[in-house]
Amino acid sequence: MTVWLGIIAASLLVWGLKNSGYVIPQRLVEGALISRIAGLATVALLASLVVAQALQENASLVVDARVPAVGVAAALLYFKAPFLLVLLAAGLVAGGLRFFGLMA
Repeated sequence: MTVWLGIIAASLLVWGLKNSGYVIPQRLVEGALISRIAGLATVALLASLVVAQALQENASLVVDARVPAVGVAAALLYFKAPFLLVLLAAGLVAGGLRFFGLMA
């Protein structure tokens, strides 16, 4: 029963946060500082998600073919390569390393 209470409480909290956007004055939301913070927070959260998914398995640190694939993807994104090329190159690197038995 406590799990359901937690789910209901979390749902109400999310609903309240979502609807609070209608109450906050527009001048506070459209400032340069808030836009900068929102952009940086998005990048930081996405980067932490990529690192967690690339290096973690069963609550332990794992270095396998995903690590070089993420490195190749990061390098290509740094040089502003098209996103489809980034995906294909990262997939080829991970697949090639696994196919040739260089990494699990």
